[in-house]
Order: sequence, then C-alpha cells, then structure tokens
Amino acid sequence: MGNDMYSVEQVAERLGLHVRTVRGYIRSGRLRAVRIGKQYRIARADLDALTGTPPPAPATSSVEVSSVVRVDGVDRAAADRIGTFVLAAVNTGHDPSDPLRVQTIHDEERQRMTIMVLGGTAATAELLGMLDGVLDGVLGGASAVDPAGRGTDPAAPGGGDGTVRGG
Repeated sequence: MGNDMYSVEQVAERLGLHVRTVRGYIRSGRLRAVRIGKQYRIARADLDALTGTPPPAPATSSVEVSSVVRVDGVDRAAADRIGTFVLAAVNTGHDPSDPLRVQTIHDEERQRMTIMVLGGTAATAELLGMLDGVLDGVLGGASAVDPAGRGTDPAAPGGGDGTVRGG
C-alpha cells in the first residue's frame, strides 16, 4: 500500500544496510522521515524514492479482446485498400488510453488476407462492424463477419471460425 510506514530498523533490513547508515541518510536529508517521539518513521513512497523503485501501479481490471479475420479471394490491390481502411479507422476516433492494435498480412500466393485486432471489447466490435461493411462492398456481398468476430454461417466451409469467404 502507498501508506505503509517503516521503522529505521525495517528499512535497514530491507536495504541490507546498518541502522546507523539509515539514520545518517535521514539526518543528511537523503531519506525523508517523520519523527514520532524518539523514533523515525519512513513512508513507503520516500523509501521508493531513495531506491529508485517506481510506485506500484494501481490495480485496474480491464478486458482485452483478440480477433483474427481471414479473408479469402483478395488480390493485392483489394488488400491494400482494406488495410488502409482498417488502419485509418484504428487511428481515428478511439480513446487513446485504450488503443487498438492491428496487423494486416496479405498472402499473395493464396490470395488471402489476415487481419489481427487486439483491444477493448467495444472498440474491437466497432472496428469489426465497420470491416464487415467494407468487406461487403469490396467483395460484392460475400462478407460474413459479425461484431463478435465469428463467421455467421457455421454450416459453410470454414464458417463459425472467423473465416470470411469472398467470391
């Protein structure tokens, strides 16, 4: 906790120093301490400042989603257009404290594009929804991505696994 207080003896033990050395640091101003009666107390923040230890990060809960979208039947020109759209969408209008990370890969030989998205649930769902609309336009209505990142037709070959088939 940030409010922990240590005695001179506890600090000496933690740092592997002699008690007199710690008292010398206090007297010289190198280590801040509060005198309570005849004893010194050192706050954890002051001890961290002396040792150069960064303060512990506050515990926050967060949810991160990873999605992989594979699009078959995509030539290099279409992959470039889709990749430009995805990167533009990621770089505009999102909370900077919760960034989306995206990587696009095009396999020329297989005519397959893979888009990997990592980020918060709402931003990822929004991006996948926009991507669905773009793929629908680029691939002529053969898009099958839902905001959860799953193929919408589990009976189709590769369906239900996030694979998008283009025609």
